[in-house]
Amino acid sequence: MSPPPPRPQIYHITHGKHQERIIAEGFLWSDAEILARGGPEKPIGMAKIKKRRLEEQIVHCHPETKVGQYVPFYFCPRSVMLFLLHMGNHPDITYREGQRPILHLVADLHEDVAWAEGRQRAWAFTNGNAGGRFYQSFTDLAELDQLGWEHIASDEWGEAEVKEAKQSEFLVFGSFPWPLIRTIGVKDEKLAARAREILAKADHLPDVQVQSGWYY
Repeated sequence: MSPPPPRPQIYHITHGKHQERIIAEGFLWSDAEILARGGPEKPIGMAKIKKRRLEEQIVHCHPETKVGQYVPFYFCPRSVMLFLLHMGNHPDITYREGQRPILHLVADLHEDVAWAEGRQRAWAFTNGNAGGRFYQSFTDLAELDQLGWEHIASDEWGEAEVKEAKQSEFLVFGSFPWPLIRTIGVKDEKLAARAREILAKADHLPDVQVQSGWYY
């Protein structure tokens, strides 16, 4: 396996409609917390998998918790999930607005782990889709080499091994602080202007970048 990058970045995708609420509340929330707070304005996930993550899928290194209690991040942009949103034809996804409104919220893995450990907040990372049946979870950054980094960095994911590696996740229990978001990646300049307009009201100002290569 390829070694991990020295400073891995992590990527959370969300609809642009959620940006103002995230700033106002100061956190990204787990699915469990989002539901407790009335649900998302623009749900973008697969209903069956979200239900399984909330009710069945245990985080093995924190066996008293479920996957749906964690805020999820990928280790790469241009995720498999984003492709499904782009195609807009999956029977278990009701969202049909395409990939363009989706934001990539980017943070630094090592900084985030330090934050979580300083607050005794559970965290983990997985070597595959945490909504699937066959993955391992880890709580030691020394085990980052267990992830398929050569696949995570690939733009092509037709092979099953590559697809699974690209769905590896970083998980933080309960909530993730908005001030740890360092970058907002968007598809085009019009969306960047809108994101900056919303940020004008915020104390924390991530760098807004047009990253068309993060999209299909």
